[in-house]
Amino acid sequence: MQQNPLLQRPLLSLSAAAFGIGTTEFVIMGLLPDVAADLNVSAQSAGMLVSGYALGVAVGAPILAILTARWPRRAALLALISLFTLGNALCALAPGYNTLMAARVITAFCHAAFFGIGAVVAAQLVSPNRRAQAVAIMFTGLTLANVLGVPFGTALGQWLGWRATFWAVVLIGLVALIALWQWLPRTIAMTASGGLVREFRSLARPQVQLALLISTLSSVSLFSVFTYIAYILRDVSGWPTSDHSWILLIFGTGITVGGLLGGRLADWRLLPAIGISLAAVIVVLTLFTWTSQSPIPTLLTLFVWGVASFSVGPGTQTRVIDTAREAPNVASTINQGAFNLGNATGAWLGGMMIGAGVSLTRLPLLGAAIAALALLALLLSIFLERRETRSGLQSGPLADQECASG
Repeated sequence: MQQNPLLQRPLLSLSAAAFGIGTTEFVIMGLLPDVAADLNVSAQSAGMLVSGYALGVAVGAPILAILTARWPRRAALLALISLFTLGNALCALAPGYNTLMAARVITAFCHAAFFGIGAVVAAQLVSPNRRAQAVAIMFTGLTLANVLGVPFGTALGQWLGWRATFWAVVLIGLVALIALWQWLPRTIAMTASGGLVREFRSLARPQVQLALLISTLSSVSLFSVFTYIAYILRDVSGWPTSDHSWILLIFGTGITVGGLLGGRLADWRLLPAIGISLAAVIVVLTLFTWTSQSPIPTLLTLFVWGVASFSVGPGTQTRVIDTAREAPNVASTINQGAFNLGNATGAWLGGMMIGAGVSLTRLPLLGAAIAALALLALLLSIFLERRETRSGLQSGPLADQECASG
C-alpha cells in the first residue's frame, strides 16, 4: 500500500471518473442558450435539463443502491462509468429535447451510485487514518470539473456546438473506464453485511439520519447563495459580466483547496473537523453580507467561502459511511442523492427569498442560517453518541474512536 494516497493510481482513476461526471452535470448551465436555440425550446424548458439531472441523481440514488448492492465493487464501478459514457453519447446524438432529457436522466442515475460506491472503495484503498483524505482525493475530480471542465467545456460548445462538449465528456468517460479497468484491484472487499431489508433498516438509525441531514443542509446552505452569485457579482459587487468567468475560477480554486483540506482535518478528528468547517461557513457568509458590496473584498470572501464550504464534504461523507456500518455502500450512495436534493432545495429557497423582495445583500444570511442548522444537527449527533457510549449501547473500536473525535 502506498503511504501517500495521492500516489495511488486507483484513486486517480476514481478522480478522473469524478471529473467527467462533474463536468457533464454542470457544463450544461453554460450551454443552455445554445441548446435552447438548436432544439427550438424556451429558456425555461432548457433550464429543466439542469433540474432533471439533479432530480435524476436524487431518484436514482436508492434505485441504483438496491440494484448494485450485491454486485462486486469493481464490476459495479465499471458498469456505472460505462452507462455514464453511453448516456453522454446519447446526449450528443439526441435529435430533440425529449431525447436529450431522457439521456440526461440516464446519465444522472449513475452519478449517486458511482460517487457512493467510489467513496467507500477509496476509503478501503488506504490505511484507516487516511480514509477521509482518500475520499477527498476522489472528490477533487468533482471540484476540478468546476474549475477546468465547465469553463473549457463551455468554450468548446460555443466554438464547435454544444454536442461537441458531450463528445468530449464521452472521451473522458472512456479514459476513466480504461483507467479503472487497469488500476482498480481485481478483488475489493464487500463491506455491507446482511440482507437489503437489514441494510435499509440501518439507515433509519438516528445517527445515520443526522449524518445525511448535515450533508443535505450544508448543500442547501451553499446553493441558496451560489445559485444567484452572478446577480450578486453584477448588481451588488459591481463586477461586469465579462469578468464573472475568472472570478468564479477563484471560487473554484477555493473549493479544490477546501476538499483536500477537509480530508486532512477529518482524518485528524472527524466530528470537530465538520464543526470547524460549518462554523467557518457561518462566519464567512455572515461577512459576505457586507463584503459583497465591494469588488476586492468580494474576491477574498469567495475564495475563503469555497474553502470552508467544500471542507465539509469529506467529513460528512466519511461520517455517513461510519454510522451506517451495515450498509456503507447504500448510505454513501443515498448521501449523494441527499446532496443533490440540497442543491435543488437551496436554489428554490434562494429564489423564494428573492421573489419575496429580500435584498441580494441579505441572501448570504440565509445560507449562514442554514449552515447553523447543520451545526446544531452535528452537536445533537455528538450528544447522542456520547450518551449512547455512556449507556453501553455502542461498543467496539469505532465507538471509541468516534467518542474521542467528538
